[in-house]
Formats: sequence, structure tokens, C-alpha cells
Amino acid sequence: MSSGRAPRRRSTLLAATAVAGALTLSACSGDGNRAGGGGNTNFVTGSGGISTVAKGERTDAPKLAGATLDGADLDIADYKGKVVVLNFWGSWCGPCRAEAKHFVKVSEEMKDQGVQFVGVNTRDPQKSLAVSFEEDFGVTYPSLYDPTGKQLLRFPKGTLNPKAIPSTVVVDREGKLAARSLAALDATKLREMIDPLVAEK
Repeated sequence: MSSGRAPRRRSTLLAATAVAGALTLSACSGDGNRAGGGGNTNFVTGSGGISTVAKGERTDAPKLAGATLDGADLDIADYKGKVVVLNFWGSWCGPCRAEAKHFVKVSEEMKDQGVQFVGVNTRDPQKSLAVSFEEDFGVTYPSLYDPTGKQLLRFPKGTLNPKAIPSTVVVDREGKLAARSLAALDATKLREMIDPLVAEK
């Protein structure tokens, strides 16, 4: 009887693995075409896939707080007065690896201009994998550790919410959601999101 169960167990395991693989690929697609937000949104998506909201129409960023990968406490509200760049990433995500060097470069270039980068590491069940990712790419800014994805769920629907991994959301100096990309970014695209907010009076 045990030999009859083994093939069924193997086929069930293979099916589960296939489903998990498909979910990972879809989650990491970074589909910039999903940037439209329906009838009640107040943001505009440009040809480069970057969505922006005019200064007077922005909504408050949700409360994002918790432990970082190195065990410190972090609350993005403490950075009010700075432009905050939130990058949602996972060590398992190929596009995240492709964009990491660009985020490191721009974060170093802009740290003296009132710009604070914060990563949100999501869906990494082993913190060690995320820590290794940051070591590999020389990431020096902090990352919240969010293995269950609860930080992503704090963004209300119809706002500039991170719908894919990677996603990047930029918060203005007043703590309001100002820009978003649902795709991997290079340094040029990243600066296109940040520079106008740095220039705001």
C-alpha cells in the first residue's frame, strides 16, 4: 500500500512546486502596465511607466515601521522633511538584483540633498538571504524586514501602492505619496522620480 501512496505524494509535491514557481515569477514581473489606478485615482502615469501625483493632490504615506535587517527599529515618519525613496525588494527577485547597483549609486549621490533611501525586504523567509543580498551589492541604507508582506498591505487601494516586486515609491518632504514605479529602475529613471521632488519648494 505504501508504494501506491508514494507516486501520489510525489505528483502532489511537483504540482505544489510548479504553482509556487509560477507565483514567484508573476510576483517578480514588475509589470509597469498595471500602473493605472481606476476611476478614482489622482495620479498620472507617464510614458516611462512612472506614476506621479501633483503636489496639492497627494495622500499621506501609510505608517511603515518595524525592525530592519540589522535589528534596529525604523519608522519612516522620522524622516519627515526629507524625500524618502522606498524600494520594495526580495533577494529571490532577478529584477531586484539588476537594479540594486543603481539604487546604491543614486543613494550615495543624493544623501547630502535631503534624500533618504529605505528598502523594504519582502517575502524572504530567511533573513540571512536578504542580508547576503545587501552585502553583495554594498547597500548601506536600512531595509525593513517584512517576510509576510504586511508593509505592502498598509497602502490603501487607489493610491501609489506597490503592486509588484520590485516597486519603488517616493514620499515627498511632507510625508505624502508622490511617485511610483512598478518596474526595475536604472539610475537615470530613478533620478527622474526623485529630482523633481528635491526641487520642490
